[in-house]
Amino acid sequence: MGGWWAGKARQFVRHLTGRVTRDERAALAAWLRPAQLELFETMHRADQRHGLDVVAALRASGHGGDQELLLAGLLHDASKGPRVGLWHRVAWSLGEHYGPSVEAQLARPPGFRTAFATLRDHADRSAELAEAAGCSARTADLIRHQSQPADPVAGEALRLADEAS
Repeated sequence: MGGWWAGKARQFVRHLTGRVTRDERAALAAWLRPAQLELFETMHRADQRHGLDVVAALRASGHGGDQELLLAGLLHDASKGPRVGLWHRVAWSLGEHYGPSVEAQLARPPGFRTAFATLRDHADRSAELAEAAGCSARTADLIRHQSQPADPVAGEALRLADEAS
């Protein structure tokens, strides 16, 4: 199984099995502002787990002191929400990987076009939600540019941690 497929298979399993422990929730309550914790709690369980894994990857790569970057890692998928299900995410990934003609075919079933729009716009919308929850403009900017970092150090660290998690 190639690198892309292996990574997607890992994401699939994590989507089904990812959990957030009581200890992790308690640590977040001590770290986050109430509005940020509330935003985290609105996220799909799999996106919560992924955000915590991104934070762990950022810390492991030497970025533990950059609180704005850690917040970006935690909340970068905040806008995906519960309406973007597992099969929407699988179809979106296939469309991204194989191109626009495949994406157009996969967007045909009911609800997929809306889910694809949410996925397409999630970085901007997640940045807006993070700012509304009291995150800095820098955190929002890191989230907004998560796929194509504007910040060559912190933004690239976020992109790599996101891909690895």
